[in-house]
Amino acid sequence: MTKWTPRHEAPEPLEGNVVATITGGTIVWFVLFLVQLPFYGRLSDGGHLWWLWTCLAGAGLGCVGIWYVRRRDAAIKRHAAARENARKTAESVPSEGETG
Repeated sequence: MTKWTPRHEAPEPLEGNVVATITGGTIVWFVLFLVQLPFYGRLSDGGHLWWLWTCLAGAGLGCVGIWYVRRRDAAIKRHAAARENARKTAESVPSEGETG
C-alpha cells in the first residue's frame, strides 16, 4: 500500500467565538433535557430513558466546557497583552548608539 499524502496544504483553523458556541450548545442540551422531563414515565416504559440522561450529561459536560473555554480565552488574551507590552517596552528603550 502507498502512504496517503495530501495534495495541498491544510487551511488555517477557524477561530470564532468559542465561548458563545459552547454556551449555546450547553443551553440546547439543557433545554432538550427539560423538554423530555415531563415524558419521564413514557421514556422509562419504552426503554428510552437514556435519552433524558444523555441530555443531562451533555448539559453537565457543557458546563465544564464553558469553564474551560473561558479560562482558555482569558489566558490567550493575557498572553497577547504581555507580548504587546514587551514589544512596546523594547521599542521605547534607546539602543546603544542613540542619545536621549
